[in-house]
Amino acid sequence: MKNILEAPFIIETIRTTANMYALGWDERNSGNISLLLDETEVREYLDITNVLRVLPTGFSTESLAGKYFLVTATGSYFRNVQFDPAANLGIVRISEDGCSAELLWGFEGGGRFTSEFPAHMMSHAVRLAADPENRVIMHCHPNDLIAMTHVHELDERAFTRTLWKMCTESIMVFPDGVGLLPWMPCGTVEIGEATAEKMSRSRLIIWALHGIYGAGRTLDEACGLIETADKAANVYLKIAHFPVHNSITDPMLRMLASGLGLNVREGYLEE
Repeated sequence: MKNILEAPFIIETIRTTANMYALGWDERNSGNISLLLDETEVREYLDITNVLRVLPTGFSTESLAGKYFLVTATGSYFRNVQFDPAANLGIVRISEDGCSAELLWGFEGGGRFTSEFPAHMMSHAVRLAADPENRVIMHCHPNDLIAMTHVHELDERAFTRTLWKMCTESIMVFPDGVGLLPWMPCGTVEIGEATAEKMSRSRLIIWALHGIYGAGRTLDEACGLIETADKAANVYLKIAHFPVHNSITDPMLRMLASGLGLNVREGYLEE
């Protein structure tokens, strides 16, 4: 079998976690990533009949039964993934009943999947129903988006419209807008369910006073979504306390949407 440390999905995850740490999104052991893998590519590197451990999840996602995921470990520091992938990452297969994860590689030293596993798996299930090509769920703590939740009204439509009006590219990158949850305890099934419910409509879900979830077909796409939203939040924080003389208007946003054929979140633009 091939060396799993040379697998493209391992190399790409290492690069992504290092970049996210460098951006300041994943301090200490914050942040987590899950990447849906194809069984064919897993077989090139692992004996899929060799289950190292069975890890109960505490919830059920039967629609993901038999699917394989590369997941960051609980307590892992993104800056250290590149130095010890086998301790900071794991490859799991969801059991037939959807209630446990079969460890096939990684989590060395007795580790297990991220505490946000419920939010990841529930979000994967919802995003796959909306887009069969979706492969990534990503959680991190971008400074400016967190700061914005302290000073902006926590209304999804208003929050989305503000982000769209900060930079021309915003509506181009996330025409589906952002979902928004009030503060909730993290690492629970409840916040996982709430996140997944909003993932059916948006690929970006902001956890107020905490961070953000992003979904995408690739690690680059999910990361790029978050980068774009955080850039818009940064612009908002720079200008919010000044008189605004120029702004992107709804007619401008409609012009962009029409010209680019964007499927804009219904009801979010003024008539």
